[in-house]
Amino acid sequence: MNGSKSLGLMLLTPAIVFVLLFFVAPVILTAVFALTNMSTATGITGGAYQVTQSSLRKLAESYGQAELANTLAETRYTVNEEGLEAIAADGADARLVAEMRAKLGGRSFEKRRDLESAIKTLNSRPRNTRALKALSDTFHRSIVNERFESADAMLRATTNLGVALSADQKSALADATYTGWVWTTQNFTRMIALPDTQRTLINTFIYVFATLAIFNTGFALVLSIATHYMPARPAGIFRAIWLLPRISPPVLYVLLWKWLAWDTGFLSNFLANFGVAPRNWLLDNPTNAWIFIVLINGFVGASMGMLIFSSAIKAIPGSLFHASEVDGASRWQQIRYIILPQLRWPILFITCYQSLSLLTSFEYILLATEGGPGGATEVWALKTYLTALNNYAGNLEYGYGAALALVLVVVGVVLSLAYLKVFDFKTMVRPPRIEQ
Repeated sequence: MNGSKSLGLMLLTPAIVFVLLFFVAPVILTAVFALTNMSTATGITGGAYQVTQSSLRKLAESYGQAELANTLAETRYTVNEEGLEAIAADGADARLVAEMRAKLGGRSFEKRRDLESAIKTLNSRPRNTRALKALSDTFHRSIVNERFESADAMLRATTNLGVALSADQKSALADATYTGWVWTTQNFTRMIALPDTQRTLINTFIYVFATLAIFNTGFALVLSIATHYMPARPAGIFRAIWLLPRISPPVLYVLLWKWLAWDTGFLSNFLANFGVAPRNWLLDNPTNAWIFIVLINGFVGASMGMLIFSSAIKAIPGSLFHASEVDGASRWQQIRYIILPQLRWPILFITCYQSLSLLTSFEYILLATEGGPGGATEVWALKTYLTALNNYAGNLEYGYGAALALVLVVVGVVLSLAYLKVFDFKTMVRPPRIEQ
């Protein structure tokens, strides 16, 4: 017995590894990334320290260090060893270098004019204005837009400017100028605060439940029952025709719908005969856009449900239908009392699977409307894609996109549990009474 269990575990090991790598690990990584501010700007492996205008503004507004921010933003001239060595290498008079080291070494000046006035007091000063300006430019110091690999390097550069920093100022400056990612929960706070979040959530539920109820489950059920009562050959041809949208390349399939809806397409040309002005029926208003989105996705989704339901109906013993006909049952009574009760498992599967599929699908919406007009058809999955992988602003927000994706995972789990409750899953898997 123990040997059988060990053999079973060995055979299951590849499947367990596959599930962990391709199902559990992505969810865990998504949750981890959702707690960061990773983006194109921060990178994914860490960052440097850079004093920019935005970081100085953050230093003033978020850390209350407005005076320090103004000081760092100013152009400064500092006489230090680096500058003295530079002018010596350029061939400056050794007496001038020594005199500047002795009298001006370590001093900082806010303006070049102040430094030039100090140089003019030296005995070995340059005798012409051009040489004086070239000399003063050598001591120009600024850390704005300069990139530092560590906080210590940035703080040393700040000290070389002649700016003395307290411990609090050092901490605030390091935090405000760090360009890498940090751990944060702001993604979820931002998600709740943004007004677009509610609209996107409503769009998603409209998209999922309208497409699911009308086509993926509803119309698929109608197609399977209708073809069940048709002769075998016409029924097979009819089912094959409904498979065409699913096997067509998405780009070609959506292009045909666009040709139908364009202002120069079939629909506008046909309605022009009745005095209707041409327009882009796909994007002229949100209502029309949603009608086309549901149709585009529904025609594809109905085919899968049709195949599953048709197969399940074929599996029902024919004797049940013959007996019902002998008893005088109508077609509607056969559907209500024979077919539908036998389809509880397939309906649960299609409803659950297609709900999760629609929650995470966006390719047909992206190809048809790109979420337009004006974001009216932007669903959660499309927003996640545009945020994390492909947006027009150029800064891809990996952390915020992961937070959006994590919401989809949670909603999918909740929906699955709700379906199991609604369909009374425990009763469906309960052994027959004769086996109890």
